[in-house]
Amino acid sequence: MFIDVARAKLTKKLTIALLFGGISSEREVSLNSGRQVYEALDKDKYDILRYDPKTDLPRLVADAARIDAALIILHGAFGEDGTVQGLLDLLGIPYQGSGVLGSAVAMNKLAAKRLYQQAGLPIPDFIVARRGRRLTPGRWRGGWGCRWSSSRWVGGSSVGITIVRNPQELDLALGAAYAHDASVLIEAHIQGRRLPEASSETTSWRRCRSSKIIPDRSRPFFDYEAKYTDGVTQEICPARIDERADRQGPAAGDGGHRALFCRGYSGRT
Repeated sequence: MFIDVARAKLTKKLTIALLFGGISSEREVSLNSGRQVYEALDKDKYDILRYDPKTDLPRLVADAARIDAALIILHGAFGEDGTVQGLLDLLGIPYQGSGVLGSAVAMNKLAAKRLYQQAGLPIPDFIVARRGRRLTPGRWRGGWGCRWSSSRWVGGSSVGITIVRNPQELDLALGAAYAHDASVLIEAHIQGRRLPEASSETTSWRRCRSSKIIPDRSRPFFDYEAKYTDGVTQEICPARIDERADRQGPAAGDGGHRALFCRGYSGRT
């Protein structure tokens, strides 16, 4: 279920449920995002009811009949993974973005990579590690000719991600990821430019130019601090890239959007 833009034409004030906070490791990011969204919303047009799923789900259920639509400003598990989307579907509350299926497979890195492969999208080599099972790094395709990145299977904001430069660093990287998830994704690390892409099922969004993310040299990659600390990262829009790369980025983004059954809009960095 998604927000029908025609509802915005109604003359009455819409009642909006603003969901932020939650119980994932990205709770603080969500709280900050939710506060910014609340400040930006036009109070003359909307009655805004705020809910933190950590404590307010019973109140959300009780209020469902008078809510016109929900804005999901949640990060991480139990927010981006289809669980809240399913609850809102059951309550009959429209919301922005993808539904249960698209949210679930996009949040699960292994499921997303397998769907990318089936769609013919280029992705780095990867293997799966699970707590309690021993890995043999020497057998990996490509070996240690390139760096690898270790990350938890489900989650975002770069929490639990480590760049592994040699086999001796692997145990520490896995330990950091296993602190968040029993399954870990290890993939070949590609050194290059980061071009965040947005995809939408409206033509105007697909014409947006790519932007370029440049973390400060003090950060090893676009990690949690680089994403959420003021002044640590530059974002240049439009990105100063050649026309071929500028075409390839949106094309790959749209391909990923379709492969993951996303709906409405999606974004990747």
